[in-house]
Amino acid sequence: QVQLVESGGGLVQAGGSLRLSCARSGRTFSSYAMGWFRQAPGKEREFVAAISWSGGSTVYADSVKGRFTISRDAKNTVYLQMNSLKPEDTAVYYCAVAASVATMQENFGSWGQGTQVTVSS
Repeated sequence: QVQLVESGGGLVQAGGSLRLSCARSGRTFSSYAMGWFRQAPGKEREFVAAISWSGGSTVYADSVKGRFTISRDAKNTVYLQMNSLKPEDTAVYYCAVAASVATMQENFGSWGQGTQVTVSS
């Protein structure tokens, strides 16, 4: 069983940057794709970004394209570098695994507990 733990969230001013990390424990997921989702208060959870198991393929939501970058290292920690943050990026950010790069929640599992990102105006 895979366990995922997100970290790196916090409070930042608009225009600032944060880097989120998603570390795994338990069964190796080196062959799994990884994704980031977010859920703002009163809204449904939405896709943010995903990366293939090799790191060679990435996909982003239009709302974060050009500002966020997803990456993974050799130990399969997955990162989300968030630049030029906006108040509308405020949400709880979650990571999850998938068999291949996808954007729909139903393709992902082993969700982490989430990390709060708050962007002040």
